[in-house]
Amino acid sequence: MTGDHYFTAQPTSAAQPREVEFSVAGRDYTLASASGVFSAARLDPGTAVLLRKAPLPAPDVTGPLLDIGSGFGPITCVLAASAPAATVWAVDVNERARQLTAANAARVGAAGRVRAVAPDDVPAEVTFTQIWSNPPIHVGKSELHDLLRHWLPRLAPDGVAWLVVAKHLGGDSLQRWLTDQGWQVTRHASQKGFRVLRVTR
Repeated sequence: MTGDHYFTAQPTSAAQPREVEFSVAGRDYTLASASGVFSAARLDPGTAVLLRKAPLPAPDVTGPLLDIGSGFGPITCVLAASAPAATVWAVDVNERARQLTAANAARVGAAGRVRAVAPDDVPAEVTFTQIWSNPPIHVGKSELHDLLRHWLPRLAPDGVAWLVVAKHLGGDSLQRWLTDQGWQVTRHASQKGFRVLRVTR
């Protein structure tokens, strides 16, 4: 056993490679994954609900787009494939996750448009037309709130953020907290115990 979590910056466990297959909006994806990252063996159910229920960016969207907590990159790759003119910033504290995201961006033909970086490596002046996230609930409530306080203000004035949170992990309380922070929040969809939240200024 190791002390690694998917939010460990540099996993020390051996990377056991695998592939994850899924389909979104009529396109099939086969992405590289490995142990030591979030939902390494399959497309996370919350991520699946988010990608199925939130409207994917249109082909003419140019971004920049942001994926908070990219894992091995399923959201990043779907965004990049849906908006072939957009730059996608994929942020994760986990070095292995960033490496996998970069490799998977190449698999979907988006290597030149995906920036898989650590949180501190996003230039301060960059704002995002869309933010997408299956946020890391298990880091704890205060850390989650700090993460959202850091990234949501980077939303462009007319931008939109899409978040998915399990109801039993506090999806409804997170919606209330975001509203209390001054954001406009609507529950866009509910499916399989997950809430898809639309967040705007």
